[in-house]
Amino acid sequence: MKNIHYLDTIISPNVTEKSTSLSEFNKIVFKVHKDATKKLIKKNIEKIFKVNVIKINTINLKGKNKIVRNKKIFKSGYKKAIVTLKKGQSIDLATGV
Repeated sequence: MKNIHYLDTIISPNVTEKSTSLSEFNKIVFKVHKDATKKLIKKNIEKIFKVNVIKINTINLKGKNKIVRNKKIFKSGYKKAIVTLKKGQSIDLATGV
């Protein structure tokens, strides 16, 4: 496995209607590095945001072929992590790190 810096594992928060509805269940969705494992994601989220992580679910999304202005392009896939936090804790995504 490649050696990934702890700030490079979490690429960005995934802010969609579905992911914001998960926040009432203490769940937050992040776009993460493709080589990041669940243990690495858990350790780095606890280190960066200073919260207790209970559970991590990861999803690998495949890339897709798209046609844009009559040209075929390939939209690359990414890895998504759904992080469940301890009850009473939260991460404010509006403030940043």
